Amino acid sequence: MSMAGPTSLERIVRAVHPLDAEPGGPEWNLDELDGLLGSAPPRPAAVLLGLVDRGDDLNLLLTRRNDGLRLHAGQVSLPGGRLDPDDAGALDAALREAAEEIGLARVQARPLGYLDPVRTVTGFRVVPLIAQVDPGFVARPDPAEVAAVFEVPMSFLLAPDHLRALTIEFAGRPRRVLEFIPYPGAPDQRIWGVTASILYNLRQRLEGMR
Repeated sequence: MSMAGPTSLERIVRAVHPLDAEPGGPEWNLDELDGLLGSAPPRPAAVLLGLVDRGDDLNLLLTRRNDGLRLHAGQVSLPGGRLDPDDAGALDAALREAAEEIGLARVQARPLGYLDPVRTVTGFRVVPLIAQVDPGFVARPDPAEVAAVFEVPMSFLLAPDHLRALTIEFAGRPRRVLEFIPYPGAPDQRIWGVTASILYNLRQRLEGMR
C-alpha cells in the first residue's frame, strides 16, 4: 500500500486560505451536484480539520457520528455543524462544535487557515477550518453525538491511490461520490462523502503549489 510523504504544517498553511480572509463565493463542488440541490439557500456550517503532530507524521482527528442522529447517522465525519447566531464566523463555529462534540478546548487548537467552501446535498454550505491540535489532547466525546474519535495519518489521506470514485443512486439518479480505501488502523471506519471531498480539496490545493 503506497503512502504519500509527510506534509508539513508550513506547507499546508501556504496552500490554504488565510485566517483573515474566510472564503466567500460559490462552493467548489457545485458542478458535481448539478440537479441534486433544491432552491432554498444553503445553511452556513463549518467543520474542523484538527491536525496532530505525532513526530513522524501529521494525524487528522475524525469522528464517527452517533447512529441515532437525524442527519449522517453513523458516518465518519469531521467535528462541526451549523453556525449559531452567536458565532462570529466559520472559525468560531468550528471550534465551538469541536469543543461540544469531542471536548477540544480552544487553547488546544491553533487555527491555520481555511479550505474552499463545499456544498452538501443535505442543504449546507460548509467552510472547513484547519487547525493544529495539541498532541496532549485527550478526546472526551459527547455520546449523544459522537460514537468514536480516531486518528488517520495525513500521508494515508493524501495518497492519490487511496481515494476512489463510486457511483451511487441518489434521488432517483446516479451520483458520483468519493471514498477512501479502508485505513488499516481503523478498517471498520468508512471515510467517504463530504469528508472525503474536503480532503480531496486539500490535496488539490497542495498539488497546485508544485
